[in-house]
Amino acid sequence: MSQNPKIGLEGLLRPDDSILVLIDHQPYQFTNLNSHEPTMIINNVIGLAKSAKAFNVPTILTTVIEERGGYIIKRLQDVFPDQKPINRTFINTWEDPNVTDVVKESGRKQLILAALYTEICLAMPAIQALGEGYEVFIVTDASGGVTAEAHDMAVRRMVQAGAVPINWMAVLAEWQRDWARTETTADVSDILLEYGGASAVALAWEHQLLATSPLVTSVGH
Repeated sequence: MSQNPKIGLEGLLRPDDSILVLIDHQPYQFTNLNSHEPTMIINNVIGLAKSAKAFNVPTILTTVIEERGGYIIKRLQDVFPDQKPINRTFINTWEDPNVTDVVKESGRKQLILAALYTEICLAMPAIQALGEGYEVFIVTDASGGVTAEAHDMAVRRMVQAGAVPINWMAVLAEWQRDWARTETTADVSDILLEYGGASAVALAWEHQLLATSPLVTSVGH
């Protein structure tokens, strides 16, 4: 077995060892998001959240001073309607024990993060958690910065520290891993059809060619 946790089969994501933290997808943060088209970040973070729900991956929602920055965006909150986001004063999520205690109690070591902004609210917890022995995966297309340069430089910094950059559809694919895992294939298909962009178009075409209907799942729209 490889001694490097980033290579070999053990370097891929596993649903039973993953935990997802979604940080500060709030109105105030979106107002100065310039590294990506905001609608794409919204699409991608919701696709990521629904993927976590489909695979029973624990998901932490967190905001910073929501009384001024606004509540987490509604469509993301709707994925977990009964979960109250953890509201922080710490800029660095990893300094708030209300968040880290939940992660530690889960016993999971594959920490998946997405945040606004990449250069601040993603970089800080990623770098600190790496120092504590977590395998940190940063979902770059569900995160964004105040400029393209800010986002890109932050990703480079986190990679240098040991984080693994990944996009949300790759997270979904690694959790599924095998199409023979039929208990989640319907959910995966449904998520891709709704949030997969051009992949959704290709999948819908495949349904047409095979004369099948898009799969209906328990993951809400």
